[in-house]
Amino acid sequence: MDMIDEKARLAGSNKMELLLFSLGGTEIYGINVFKVREVCEIMPLTKTPNVPRGVEGIISLRGAILPVIDLATAINMQLDAPRTKLLITEFSSHTQAFQVADVDRIVRIDWDHVKSPQSMPANTMSFMTALTELPDGKLVSILDVEQILSSVIGEDKVPTGIEDMAPEHKANVFFADDSVIARKKIVEVLDKLGLPHQHAINGAEALEKLKAIASRAEADGVALESVLGLILVDAEMPEMDGYVLTRHIKSDPRFARIHVVMHSSLSSVANKKLGQQVGVDAYVAKFDPVELATMITSHLVPTKA
Repeated sequence: MDMIDEKARLAGSNKMELLLFSLGGTEIYGINVFKVREVCEIMPLTKTPNVPRGVEGIISLRGAILPVIDLATAINMQLDAPRTKLLITEFSSHTQAFQVADVDRIVRIDWDHVKSPQSMPANTMSFMTALTELPDGKLVSILDVEQILSSVIGEDKVPTGIEDMAPEHKANVFFADDSVIARKKIVEVLDKLGLPHQHAINGAEALEKLKAIASRAEADGVALESVLGLILVDAEMPEMDGYVLTRHIKSDPRFARIHVVMHSSLSSVANKKLGQQVGVDAYVAKFDPVELATMITSHLVPTKA
């Protein structure tokens, strides 16, 4: 429980811990430690036929069969360096091992020092969600592991069971997520529900846009819930994480009737506990479109005519 409390305090302070590693080149990469279950030495793989590009085989780890993904191949990098380590990762209801060349250390950084990438090679940019700078000036590319996993194993289609909502129950949804694949999946669900939507790609941008929506509603003399029915936030976002964003929203009385749902690939007890502490009204794990649709509709404040 002490470890859970420590992790909750870390995320709630707008900080994160990154595990730094390399793929064999000069670049430094990072992944949120919340997504890493353990690091182990490379072990013999069992090759399997007809697997997607990037999947090197499978391993048995303490009774669990895990796919092993070569991370360099998955992000379209041709590197000959030997893979010496496995990152056992768990997120978005999947557990898998990533092959990497070496693991460096864990560093603690502020989310407001994490920025969206402005200029990166076209073949790898889609797999990077953010950049940050270490005290020694070296840049760290933070991987969009959800996008990587989706590119390797494919995307689940939104099922036909999600139906357009009745007009009288429709409302505007605002969502914030830094992952390209997450935004795509959220939009697919919202479009199936027939709900209008707006979005932001990080917490700081989301807060500014939400304040602007609230200010316009005040200027127009209408209740905020007449133009905004729900706020959906990711936990991990550059510049401001979803926990701090939620705290800001919940401290603004204009949003008192608007529910905040956290939609995150981080589904540990610590993350859910922190969500409750900052006032999140509900928590749904990525990426189950039916669960997401159900959570949205159950917490939606219908737009008033």
